[in-house]
Amino acid sequence: MATSAATMASDMKELALKTKDRELGVEDKDALKLEAALGHKQALDRGFGLFSLTSLGIIIANAWSLTGGTIVVAISNGGPMAVLYGLILVTIFYILISASLAELVSSIPSSGGVYHWASVTAGPRYGRVVGWYAGFLNLCGWLLSAASISSTLGTELVALYQLSYPEVEWKSWQVFIAFQIVNWMCCCIVIFGNRYLPLINKIAFYLSMGGLFVTIMVLTIMSRGRRASDTFVWKDYTDLSGWNNDGLCFILGLINAAFAVGTPDCQSHVAEEIPEPEKNVPKGIMIQIGTSFVTAFAYLIALFYSINDIVLVLDSPSQFPTAEIYRQATGSTSGALGLTAVLFLATFPTLIGTLITGGRTFWTLSRDNAAPFGSFFTKISPTFGSPLRATIAVSAVTTCLGVIQVGSTTAFQALIGSYIVLSTLSYAGAILPHVLTGRKTIVPGPFHLGKAGFAINIISLLYIAVTVVFFCFPFAMPVEAGNMNYTSVIVSGFVVLITFWWFVHGTGKYEGPKYYKEAAKQFADSGSVDIAELQ
Repeated sequence: MATSAATMASDMKELALKTKDRELGVEDKDALKLEAALGHKQALDRGFGLFSLTSLGIIIANAWSLTGGTIVVAISNGGPMAVLYGLILVTIFYILISASLAELVSSIPSSGGVYHWASVTAGPRYGRVVGWYAGFLNLCGWLLSAASISSTLGTELVALYQLSYPEVEWKSWQVFIAFQIVNWMCCCIVIFGNRYLPLINKIAFYLSMGGLFVTIMVLTIMSRGRRASDTFVWKDYTDLSGWNNDGLCFILGLINAAFAVGTPDCQSHVAEEIPEPEKNVPKGIMIQIGTSFVTAFAYLIALFYSINDIVLVLDSPSQFPTAEIYRQATGSTSGALGLTAVLFLATFPTLIGTLITGGRTFWTLSRDNAAPFGSFFTKISPTFGSPLRATIAVSAVTTCLGVIQVGSTTAFQALIGSYIVLSTLSYAGAILPHVLTGRKTIVPGPFHLGKAGFAINIISLLYIAVTVVFFCFPFAMPVEAGNMNYTSVIVSGFVVLITFWWFVHGTGKYEGPKYYKEAAKQFADSGSVDIAELQ
């Protein structure tokens, strides 16, 4: 956010003293740009490279394993055909959203992500409040993402146990216990293994791609003679939602695809941990969305051709129909056990990546004195070099959110739906003011949409508006307490809390992130900044 000329001159003069007569390398220039243009000092090591950054994005999305883990959400809303075509449709729109966000991070490569972008694109008058809501909506989205992935992993663990001991009855408290185990295991990896996170992301990438290859090969080879027909996979429409409206049923089923590919901002939250983020992060974002679609689409085709009894899949007592599909494909419980184990191992790093992103998001809010007890949570651990306190706080809140999913599959759907609604609303908080201000409040970075920018931004906003409304609809009819979609309740609750905190703390003590447009323009024009000229 732009500040007064006097304040800016003072900041630039201080920065000039620090950088005078100093030879600047790539990382020095990145640190200088961060401080000169965005007003933040370099606090985290730039240990990520393009491959490890892209691996982080692909692993957080982990589209193929998450579609397998959450297929229960969509398979009743149209069946395999709707899921496959829905993935194509959702990916098209998320490519536009990804491009919109990639353009913003190219101009403002801050770990704050949409929070920082919204504060700048909304202009000096409205930027503070718009950025406040965008930042906290984004944080709440990542909290619910961590909870839903923990729930997915917990469900997979219980399914593994139940496949081994089929006489054991499925209980929701079993998932809750497994939920907490994986949540805190991943939290420990993030906070204590911070220096190894780039390596962990690379290993996780190979683990995910290897798991995908093995799963597709097993499903393709072992399901011979028991394969579903082309008509079943590509043409038959199965509406078990009770809506008796094919269009509405199809839209509600898009939630599975949106959850799989809907994390385009995740890499932006480590923009201060990679050299030349204005170039590398946009590349990573676009590579991520392409990889997510290809892997998820290939996996779903192999999965759906493996179904030979859809009734057994839908009536799976474990509330994890993917395990039943695996059993039908391999013809054995041991085969289903092995493939479910592969799915769990591929999904596990997703939670690690989500906690990395959530912790960094909370840390940036604390850094700008937006979060409660900001001065406490903004501290970087000198031992581990990570925002340890902020990450622990995110896992602690995730623990509390785990209570929501104890009830039923409907509660799990509410976690997923709430994440999608909150995250896309935060994206709209950055994109909408960018459009309303004529896309002129920021200095374009290396990744710039040019004349197509307005159209891409507006179509992205229209998609967000439609899905925010429909993803709050009940997933099944008639509506009862047990199958009600509580997404609107959860989202409204978070908005009320954010508003309450704004009036308690934000109106008087919060300034918002900074943006020095003159410095940003000099960097864009020449790749460096003339400190003396800015004084």
